[in-house]
Amino acid sequence: MNMMSSRPKFKQEVIDDALRKLHAAVQGVKASVVVNRDGLLVASHPPGNEDDANPTNSPQVAAMAATMIGLAERTLGRLAQGDMERLLIEGEHGVMVVYPAGRATLAVLLDKDQKIGPVLYAAAKIAKEIADILKG
Repeated sequence: MNMMSSRPKFKQEVIDDALRKLHAAVQGVKASVVVNRDGLLVASHPPGNEDDANPTNSPQVAAMAATMIGLAERTLGRLAQGDMERLLIEGEHGVMVVYPAGRATLAVLLDKDQKIGPVLYAAAKIAKEIADILKG
């Protein structure tokens, strides 16, 4: 019996699995990142360090994603529009979708020409999964 296979996974490993599942489920996702509410990087895919081509590995990007979601939530609250469901940012070369995920935030970077519907559906499911992981 392989002792490694019976070891329970750490939350970090389960979150990494969730991000891999997101990238496998939809085409055009360039990168994804989970950050906590303080702006600290929890997980990213593809994994790596801040010197890699994946811009989401940067601690600065993690902090900015947390700040954006905080501002969006406060703005919606001030305008009495209810809880935030997602934040969508479109740029000249790509799109970033940010979802609240319980005590964290999921940010997904995708190609500009990607059909966004399947990405929104998959990212919403993964954000809920991450929220559940962090809750348990």
